[in-house]
Amino acid sequence: MRQIRALRVAAVAAGIALMATGCGATGKSSTGSESSGAAAGPITGLQIMVPNTPGGGYDTTARAAAKVLEDEKITSNTEVFNLAGAGGTVGLARVVNEKGNGDLAMLMGLGVVGASYTNKSESKLTETTPLARLIEEPGAIMVSKDSPYKTIDDLVTAWKADPASISVGGGSSPGGPDHLLPMQLAGAVGIDATKVNFVSYDGGGDLLPAILGNKLGFAASGAGEYLQQIESGEVRVLATSGEERLEGVDAPTLKESNIDLVFTNWRGIVAPPGISDEDKASMIAALEKMHESEGWKEALKTHSWSDAFITGDEFETFLTEQDKRVADVLTKLGLA
Repeated sequence: MRQIRALRVAAVAAGIALMATGCGATGKSSTGSESSGAAAGPITGLQIMVPNTPGGGYDTTARAAAKVLEDEKITSNTEVFNLAGAGGTVGLARVVNEKGNGDLAMLMGLGVVGASYTNKSESKLTETTPLARLIEEPGAIMVSKDSPYKTIDDLVTAWKADPASISVGGGSSPGGPDHLLPMQLAGAVGIDATKVNFVSYDGGGDLLPAILGNKLGFAASGAGEYLQQIESGEVRVLATSGEERLEGVDAPTLKESNIDLVFTNWRGIVAPPGISDEDKASMIAALEKMHESEGWKEALKTHSWSDAFITGDEFETFLTEQDKRVADVLTKLGLA
């Protein structure tokens, strides 16, 4: 299992380490890595739900996947739609309540795992049918072009002087990646995480105007959601949180900046509970074909995503472990 790569933090709270089916499926395959592929034609009428607003990471990932599935004629008449609310848990409840619906899937990730606890959702990701983990990406510490902070050192110096005075924005609810990253960054630089002034936005589409409007001290999110603004100079990246520099983004890693922290987010796709074995196998086979296509490889490059593809039982095990890990940590922090 390729977990969220070691979230190495020196002084943050101990222990934080913190894609669906088609009823009209026309081909069958086995689950996991041994699949025979969809035999009789494309899956038709698939709906992929994005559980937050347009323009964010889930939305971008879902639409990129849908485009490749359509372009490669793996699916036809695929629809992507948004159902935002409560950090993704409104969408999660919809998926869980659509038991047996082989035409519905949801794009999700670490943010929905955390939100299911911090929003006291009665629906859990462990109730869904896991299909595939798709990608992972590092986080980025970002400011507007008008920010007084030119480097990560500038930001840290000001933040340490008065933590509560600098608002930190993220496109996820508490417990999601955009919340965990700044909390762990605080710990790594010697700031009490309980003093962090975190402002939650329902996805990157809502977070972007706050960054551009200079309404935040800084933002923590995936850079892939803001590449256009980064390239144009409207958004400045002070540092990224992966092991290596992010291609196409002129910014050091936190480790290069002498901050001992590595953090990556992940996204995947799930289906409602109780779908047929045939629908599950067909959808996993379709996602495997997508994953092997040149179109998907180009999408990974375009959005600066890292390939993190696993399917079926392996993804289910990963998701169960992530759910428990996040629940344990949020409980310790008094957020679950």
